[in-house]
Amino acid sequence: MQTLLKKIIPLVLISFFFTSCSVVEGIFKAGMGVGIFIVIAVIAVIVWIISRITKK
Repeated sequence: MQTLLKKIIPLVLISFFFTSCSVVEGIFKAGMGVGIFIVIAVIAVIVWIISRITKK
């Protein structure tokens, strides 16, 4: 659990430092399929975090 948090927290912090325009630009450069995959992955992580918080 600790190692997972050590991997996820820097990614979340980096994503907050990006402006929304650069994130959207990067998604469109990478392609729509990759963008959809990223969105689904982020939603899955958020749902997982919420489920872990509500379990306690």
